[in-house]
Amino acid sequence: MKKVLLAATFMSYSVLAMAQSAPVKVSKVVNAEEAFNKLVERKGIKDGFLAVAAPDGIVFKPDAVKIVDFYSNIDKQAGKLSWQPKFARISANGDLAFTAGPYVYQNGKTDDDKVFGDYVSIWRADVDDNNKLKLLIDLGIQHPEPEGEVVTDFKEPDATTKSAPSKDPFTAKSVIVNTDKIFNHSLTISTMASYKEFLSAEGRYYFPGFEPMTGPDVIMKFINNEAISITAETTDAGRSVSNDLAYSYGHARITKGNVVGNYNYVRIWEIDQNKKWNILLEVFSAIENE
Repeated sequence: MKKVLLAATFMSYSVLAMAQSAPVKVSKVVNAEEAFNKLVERKGIKDGFLAVAAPDGIVFKPDAVKIVDFYSNIDKQAGKLSWQPKFARISANGDLAFTAGPYVYQNGKTDDDKVFGDYVSIWRADVDDNNKLKLLIDLGIQHPEPEGEVVTDFKEPDATTKSAPSKDPFTAKSVIVNTDKIFNHSLTISTMASYKEFLSAEGRYYFPGFEPMTGPDVIMKFINNEAISITAETTDAGRSVSNDLAYSYGHARITKGNVVGNYNYVRIWEIDQNKKWNILLEVFSAIENE
């Protein structure tokens, strides 16, 4: 009887250990995003955002403001908002993730009332709520109605880039803050050289008025053709415990041809096999358009 009980206990611990060591799947954040979309469809924009927001989660209206503060102080927001995640990643330990994809906002009954664009959402696990993902940052861009179907790109985290958690969380954050500042400084010297150095091979670029661009060649061609130059200042940043995914955000002043404008920016960083941080996604939202 004791042997049976010991065997049963051993199996219970084994199952628990397997569950705890089970690899994180990108479907975790995709499912969270899709559930958020359904919540907005059912409860409306205001209540939907309030239901999923992290306590310190932010939106840009036009400056960074807490989601709970902004949506708690507005009336029920009119119109219908729907979106679909098409690009997603999650950290190896599941504490930081993001999705991006097309959205449609309609505040009327005809197709002429539709507004098209792309969103970017960053999610963080809430340790006080069973590690449930909560919305940390949300912003988007507007652009003309897309002509083609968006390709889905969901990728599982690469365990080989995962490193041991930092003993000092402030040091972990400062690495990303400093990397962001270095990139911003390099932009003042050469925009093209900076992107060539810092863009991931899978890098994506979201600029108001244009559909998202993918790949360094496409992005740098756009920057060159549009005669874009950027000066930017870092506001804040964060990094996953597994040290493989991070984000930063701040303000930018962008000259595009003869037009100068103020923007908010958000960057998502990933670490490569050589422990170098690269920009996986960068999005600008025009402050004037808010």
